[in-house]
Amino acid sequence: QVQLVESGGGLVQAGGSLRLSCAASGRALSSYTMGWFRQAPGKERDFVATISRSGGIIYYADSVKGRFTISRDNAKNTVYLQMNSLKPEDTAVYYCAANRIIGERVTTTLAGYDYWGQGTQVTVSS
Repeated sequence: QVQLVESGGGLVQAGGSLRLSCAASGRALSSYTMGWFRQAPGKERDFVATISRSGGIIYYADSVKGRFTISRDNAKNTVYLQMNSLKPEDTAVYYCAANRIIGERVTTTLAGYDYWGQGTQVTVSS
């Protein structure tokens, strides 16, 4: 079983940038497909980005494509989400998640993920 801890959230003005980190412990990160999701107040948790075990497959939600970049460093057991050109509508709690799916694959559904972090708040002011 893997434990996930997100960090890097905060308050930023529109147009600014943040980099979120998700540190894994308990098991090697390379065993998992990883994803980022977000949940705004009163809304459902939505998919943001996903990256396969080796990083060879990446997929983004349309709302963040071209602005956000997901990456991973398996040697450091860490996944990142670089967020640029932030908008007020990006305000949410951001969660990282791990998926035990076998092979070099990705998934965008919440149900496809087995382990979740506690989340980190991102607030974008206008």
